[in-house]
Amino acid sequence: QVQLVEFGGGLVQAGGSLRLSCAASGGTFSLYAMGWFRQAPGKEREFVGGIGRTGGRTYYSDSVKGRFTISRDNAKNTVYLQMNSLNPEDTAVYYCAARLMLSIEVVVSTKEYNYWGQGTQVTVSS
Repeated sequence: QVQLVEFGGGLVQAGGSLRLSCAASGGTFSLYAMGWFRQAPGKEREFVGGIGRTGGRTYYSDSVKGRFTISRDNAKNTVYLQMNSLNPEDTAVYYCAARLMLSIEVVVSTKEYNYWGQGTQVTVSS
């Protein structure tokens, strides 16, 4: 099993950038596919980006493609979400998630992730 803790949320101006971090502990980090999700008030949790075990495969939601970048550093047991060109529609609680894997594929579905962080609030002001 693995525990996940997100860092880096906060208030940012529209057009600005923010980098989220998710630190994992309690498991072998390189065995987990990782993902970032977000949930705004009154909305369902949505997929943002995912990355395979080795970091060689990534996948993004159309809404963030070209603006957000997911990456991981297995030596640091950390996954990152670099968010650029932020707009108020990006305001949400951002969650880090992990799924134990045999393959190096990206996991997209919310229900397929086994472990979740507590979330970190990202607020983008106009």
